[in-house]
Amino acid sequence: MVSSSSCGSLLSSSSFFFITIESPLSLNPISPSLSLPSIRSSALPLTSSRSKGRQCLVRRMSVSGGDCSETAPSDMIFRPILENGVFRFDCSVEHRVTAFPSVSFKNSRDREAPFPSDNVPAYTPTYSFLEEQQVVTFQFSPGTSFYGTGEVGGQLERTGKRVFTWNTDAWGYGPGTTSLYQSHPWVLAVLPTGETLGVLADTTRKCEIDLRKEGVIRIIAPTSYPIITFGPFSTPTAVLQSLSHAVGTVFMPPKWALGYHQCRWSYMSDKRVAEIAQTFRDKKIPSDVIWMDIDYMDGFRCFTFDKERFPDPRALAKHLHDNGFKAIWMLDPGIKQEEGFDVYDSGSENGVWVKGADTQPFIGEVWPGPCVFPDYTNSKTRSWWANLVKDFISNGVDGIWNDMNEPAVFKVVTKTMPENNIHRGDDELGGVQYHSHYHNVYGMLMARSTYEGMELADKNKRPFVLTRAGFMGSQRYAATWTGDNLSTWEHLHMSISMVLQLGLSGQPLSGPDIGGFAGNATPRLFGRWMGVGAMFPFCRGHSEAGTDDHEPWSFGEECEEVCRAALKRRYQLLPHFYTLFYIAHTTGAPVAAPMFFADHKDSRLRTIENAFLLGSLLIHASTLSNQGSHEMQHILPRGTWLRFDFEDSHPDLPTLYLQGGSIIALGPPHLHVGESSLSDDLTLLVSLDENGKAVGLLFEDDGDGYGYTEGRCLITHYVAERQSSIVTVKILKTEGEWQRPKRRIHVQLLLGGGAMLDAWGMDGETIQIKMPSESEVSALISTSNERFTLHMENTKLIPEKEVLHGQKGMELSREPVELNSGDWKLNIVPWIGGRILSMTHVPSGVQWLHSRIDINGYEEYSGTEYRSAGCTEEYNVIERDLEHAGEDESLILEGDVGGGLVLRRKIAIPKDNPRVVRIASSIEARSVGAGSGGFSRLVCLRVHPTFCLMHPTESFVSFTSIDGKKHEVWPDSGEQLYEGNNRPHGEWMLVDKSLNLRLVNRFDISQVFKCVVHWDCGTVNLELWSEDRPVSRESPLKIEHEYEVTSFP
Repeated sequence: MVSSSSCGSLLSSSSFFFITIESPLSLNPISPSLSLPSIRSSALPLTSSRSKGRQCLVRRMSVSGGDCSETAPSDMIFRPILENGVFRFDCSVEHRVTAFPSVSFKNSRDREAPFPSDNVPAYTPTYSFLEEQQVVTFQFSPGTSFYGTGEVGGQLERTGKRVFTWNTDAWGYGPGTTSLYQSHPWVLAVLPTGETLGVLADTTRKCEIDLRKEGVIRIIAPTSYPIITFGPFSTPTAVLQSLSHAVGTVFMPPKWALGYHQCRWSYMSDKRVAEIAQTFRDKKIPSDVIWMDIDYMDGFRCFTFDKERFPDPRALAKHLHDNGFKAIWMLDPGIKQEEGFDVYDSGSENGVWVKGADTQPFIGEVWPGPCVFPDYTNSKTRSWWANLVKDFISNGVDGIWNDMNEPAVFKVVTKTMPENNIHRGDDELGGVQYHSHYHNVYGMLMARSTYEGMELADKNKRPFVLTRAGFMGSQRYAATWTGDNLSTWEHLHMSISMVLQLGLSGQPLSGPDIGGFAGNATPRLFGRWMGVGAMFPFCRGHSEAGTDDHEPWSFGEECEEVCRAALKRRYQLLPHFYTLFYIAHTTGAPVAAPMFFADHKDSRLRTIENAFLLGSLLIHASTLSNQGSHEMQHILPRGTWLRFDFEDSHPDLPTLYLQGGSIIALGPPHLHVGESSLSDDLTLLVSLDENGKAVGLLFEDDGDGYGYTEGRCLITHYVAERQSSIVTVKILKTEGEWQRPKRRIHVQLLLGGGAMLDAWGMDGETIQIKMPSESEVSALISTSNERFTLHMENTKLIPEKEVLHGQKGMELSREPVELNSGDWKLNIVPWIGGRILSMTHVPSGVQWLHSRIDINGYEEYSGTEYRSAGCTEEYNVIERDLEHAGEDESLILEGDVGGGLVLRRKIAIPKDNPRVVRIASSIEARSVGAGSGGFSRLVCLRVHPTFCLMHPTESFVSFTSIDGKKHEVWPDSGEQLYEGNNRPHGEWMLVDKSLNLRLVNRFDISQVFKCVVHWDCGTVNLELWSEDRPVSRESPLKIEHEYEVTSFP
């Protein structure tokens, strides 16, 4: 903590804030030979009482020479690069020359070389400077829609949102979280005409992407960096294809990786893994992969196996392989600092660790305890890691999961390593730099090293790597997932947009943790999520330790049957999925795309979030608990879209449509990819357009290896055409060296309403279907529609059962109580301590609270002890008032905290001041025994909100104390207690300088006897304590306070 009254003496008497680093690092504390701006910084020791006194560094950095005013905007200079329609913009020729190399481009030289063209850009951005930041602005016409920005929560269309690219361990994120696990400084702008432009800010540094004004892209990052634009082109697909020529396409996954993956933190022994695998086979539920989370290791040491629980990984792998399963194992970047541990010893001998500011290996705490971290920016380190991976693969490992690679570090406010850590990067990546330069690419470079290690292990197999952290271009090396989501209907809905945004940012191989990672799904939520998740490019179920089992059979027979049907759908569609990935790998087209890709000129489609495309296949899903898919209003693109199913329609499964003019290939619903054969019957699903024509593509190869790159594959172009009453289906052309297998072809010609005509033949032959008369077709469609309607009406939704008392974890899928009025949207869970789970300021879109379901969020206690009575009990809703004329929107809750006491809380958004949310809490005596004189035990009302730090190094608490002193409390202060005249004088605030916002908390100073600030890993508590005394009916304890968000400064 530093107050203004003491700042002057600190600055005048010591080098506490401005540290001069002596030789040999000279003027540049990284490298004497590296030309960087002079750095001024503060390195402040942080001690947290809840982290056992461990110290860390919180760093604030700036380039000297700036002022606080923004310069006048000027047009950026440009030159064509790469291909027609691609332009590079810089602030000046000097900035162009001094810009850091590109890490996002697959070949950084492509960004530097001019492309011969006389074309000029359709849109030229302006630039200005604000302090040490370069501000770039694009202005488009009203009606322009924004997408992309990578891995982000919230809405699909991004207007009104702001994102900060800073890879962050973001457990339990929400729609307003501004930084998640990956960074994609990229915006896809779809103009009102349907033309589309892509904008890439090619910087690895923390970057603000501000889309809050309609038609305006504003990008702010440290100077200097180039802007790359792609287009405008006629379609969004054309933009993504052009982007892929710069940043590369997705690696071609092995076919088994497109099956279903089952994961858990953790399956604690090889026996449990075998049991899970066998249950899939016994229950005839398709699956291809079992995952091993971190507990398979010996004390969380990477590249080791627990000798008791996983004594023979090769034998386990053989058992799984014999039963048609692949095995994927986790590797984290944190290597246990322990002499005698061969990985640590080897890394130390080779000098591969990230260095601290003191040039010694940085030590940070993660799962094994104190850890060192490989410096993947250096080719020597990447080679060292790749060879470790190569040896690790010999244990029967089929794929590797890179987790915690933001990199995440425990027990520090920033949740990562200090920004002044030193990386000895390769020259082509940027050379020797601070961690602030390489933070966002650390995870991608780890995934690259892992991928290269798998290539070393077997050049005839395609690597499969999953990474949590990533950057623009990560798709070249790894798949990804959407991180530690929650078992809620909101996260189910949000998962669709998140998968689509990643695809629109160049990463098509992604999916969420089906069912939600944290919390307990209900049967309906899990089944519904499996129905949608089975249609995502990457399909994996995963759940957190301490929750109930989340396998497809864990929620009762009804849910199990829906999950089985959902996964059978996926496996029948695998030929289509595999073809889509071949197209994505070779052209850069997305696999899953928003519905507006079917008609980018139709503005109706641009905000639809519960439907998406897989090529010409349209998936319409319900993400509302009490609404089946058949009860939704299905908005469809213009043209022909014909509904179909696999005789498996269910209200909890998505509705499927095939676009007119399309043919897609289907296979049998095998239990795993290894069961499939080229001689299997092949089904062609045909949907004719208004001209009676359809086309389709099927890619086939060995499902692994690289033979397809040398022509060892079969690519078939099928066509269908109606002439008079005959529909002819045949092969238009083929590519590849493979001979056509001898197999039967089953043609299913869709008519509409689920009706279809069938014909059989041999693949390669011309197959003809005679069409019935128009009246007969109408009758078939009508009958099919009637059957579908009757079936759906008689099929009930999966039960939405409550979790029984005493089950593990906390169940979130009961609907929270929502207060939504004025500037605020709050979600409250009465059944878990009356806790406020989220507190979103609607105008800014910021979700201020951090909640881990059964802990944190906004809690209140009835004692001075942390987590004392009041924070876990089930509260009763006493009164619920919806906003209407002249009244507040409010909720009154009461929870029994024992001893005849209740904790009563009123949460209100007042009609006369909708900018604030007010909370009035009290501990009241209801049935205190006469023998106690009518007084309770000693109690204290302790208000304990846990607020998110979106930008930990740019956040602080500010207030003026009763004695008139001004205080700024920064994260480096640990925990601070204020009593007496040191208390805030009725108001204090949490300031986020990056967001230019402050959360103001006002309270009645006569009710508050202590104020506590406690900084933790990515969070801060601003606690209000009442006096500590007994209460009676006549003398309750009360704290009345309110929150408001205002601008800063």
